[in-house]
Amino acid sequence: MKKNKFVFFLLFIAAMLFANDAKAQEYKYEVGGAAGTSFYLGDANKTKFYLHPGIAGGALFRYNVNFHWAAKANLLAGTISGNTADAGNVFPLGGQTSFKRTFIDLGGQIEFNFFPYSDKFSYRDTKPYTPYITVGAGTTFGTGSESFFNVNIPVGIGFKYKIKERFNVGLEFSVRKLLGDDFDVTEKQPALNLDSPYGIKSSFLKNKDWYSLTMLSLTWDFGIRRDPCCD
Repeated sequence: MKKNKFVFFLLFIAAMLFANDAKAQEYKYEVGGAAGTSFYLGDANKTKFYLHPGIAGGALFRYNVNFHWAAKANLLAGTISGNTADAGNVFPLGGQTSFKRTFIDLGGQIEFNFFPYSDKFSYRDTKPYTPYITVGAGTTFGTGSESFFNVNIPVGIGFKYKIKERFNVGLEFSVRKLLGDDFDVTEKQPALNLDSPYGIKSSFLKNKDWYSLTMLSLTWDFGIRRDPCCD
């Protein structure tokens, strides 16, 4: 009888140690969704944020390299629109046009967390919240009778917070610089051609279109990290 009690006691201690060890583990991956709003910057809107906002949403996957660094992949879709009547510019021959298109964004970014991000390992001065910056590269496809496909360069800032074990909520604002000037050309013969409307040839820094995303995300952690955590 005493032997059985001793074995039960050892099993209980082992279970408690395992439970504590499992709880102390960090997770390597996150998967989830995001939704928010999008807007366009280009020849039909030079400076006004959230002019003619559209909707956007999609899925994301994140690999947490350590407390400060993460790599993220996204597949997003949204709508953008513009109208030269709101641009505040005078176009050749007084021409005016408007457009609307749906886009698909596939890309990846590197994130840097300003605080060591985790809801565990307090002895490492970790925090369950952090602001972060992100930069990367991707591709954008746009629908329309004059379709669009080109590279985008995303740059953004965000904030993420662990609302509970394995669940994260985030808010991110980013802009995508497109390596093309015809994102706002959706028809084959528009009333005003917004691909170089003043006849000035595009360059990397001139006459390129942009779009912006403001996204709220919810992700779930998985994949326990077995190696020592988390420099």
